[in-house]
Amino acid sequence: MSIQPLQQCQVVARGVLEQIQADQMSASTPCASWDVSGLVNHMVGAQHFFGSAVAGEAPSSDDARDFSAGDYLAAFDQGCAAAAEAFGAEGVLEQMVAMPFGEMPGQAVMGLAMTDTFQHAWDLAKATGQSTDLAPEMAQALLQGAKSSISDGFRGPEGAPFGAEQSCSDGACAADQLAAFLGREV
Repeated sequence: MSIQPLQQCQVVARGVLEQIQADQMSASTPCASWDVSGLVNHMVGAQHFFGSAVAGEAPSSDDARDFSAGDYLAAFDQGCAAAAEAFGAEGVLEQMVAMPFGEMPGQAVMGLAMTDTFQHAWDLAKATGQSTDLAPEMAQALLQGAKSSISDGFRGPEGAPFGAEQSCSDGACAADQLAAFLGREV
């Protein structure tokens, strides 16, 4: 399997990050835990987190670092490059990867990284008034993957990875449908 889908998600996210204005950093996001600044920090840190995990290093959270106060685009690019290099290493996608919540196949970890990156790009687009109709084919593929892999056991109140599935209009774009499936109000 190629890492190209992960890189496509990173490109989508970077496109959203490029459009954020400095005065939007304190705006709320669909992720109740984070404002725009906090979500930018999470997105940058997540690239390093996933890259470290698949490289066999203990993944650490960079959520405490304030990337948003500096050149967060450069930091995101650096994290994306590290993640792509780690996922692209020989055999990584076929091996088991130790995550804080248990072991997963590398390919599943890449799927998680893709969904996290894409969904949080949607969150930032929504929070900053950008179009949420992001990469329709990629959004549809991620929606299909999410529907086949996210059970009710992963849904719940604060602390659970996903909220309850939300309703979404029939004509909504695939990215909005994905967001609703992952618990966002669209």
